[in-house]
Amino acid sequence: MANFSATKTLTAIVSVAALGATVCLSAGAALAQDKNVTEDQIVRALAPEKKPLTRGLSVGPQQTVDPTVAAAESKFVQKFRGRSTRSLSSAEREEIATIVKDKPKIDLEINFDYNSADISARSLPSVQALGRALTNNDLKGSTFVVAGHTDAAGGEAYNQDLSERRADAIKRYLVDKYGINGTDLVTVGYGKSKLKDASQPLAEVNRRVQVVNMENKATAANAK
Repeated sequence: MANFSATKTLTAIVSVAALGATVCLSAGAALAQDKNVTEDQIVRALAPEKKPLTRGLSVGPQQTVDPTVAAAESKFVQKFRGRSTRSLSSAEREEIATIVKDKPKIDLEINFDYNSADISARSLPSVQALGRALTNNDLKGSTFVVAGHTDAAGGEAYNQDLSERRADAIKRYLVDKYGINGTDLVTVGYGKSKLKDASQPLAEVNRRVQVVNMENKATAANAK
């Protein structure tokens, strides 16, 4: 009888432990899944904002375009499309950061294998969603900035190189797997110079890839 009771107790303990492990695994899977974004989320984040409309006397609604902004975007396309990531100077990287500041953008938490530019398996769904989004009719044909960022661990030169290689890895995947025109993707690395959360310099949120829509389909088409 004592042996039977002990067996029942052991079985109960094992069952509770198994249940706890299942709950932990499920929670972990849900947490990991939450970090992946969907195609729809990316499209909505990168969709151009509606510009204010003005009414002409006889031609109906028209979009107002700031000539200065249009000229800056045209200059951007001509200057940076087709440039290699490593060819950009620090001044040019800052120029890109300035011109894309008010553009539609999204930060993707894309993990890479340790000390490499190989996209981790758990981040592939996000990269694949990005590929589908950039080939969506609402976004297809625009020029996009793909900017790599690291956290604050390590030296500046190391992180700068790593961020550039990781931006290039995303571009290469999008070109190879989704047929996106390589000149439509402007890659840039910022290393640890633009932390998303400066109060937590080593946080995962700083290790990200930011994608910005330059919204210049017509200009890009003319530049090809």
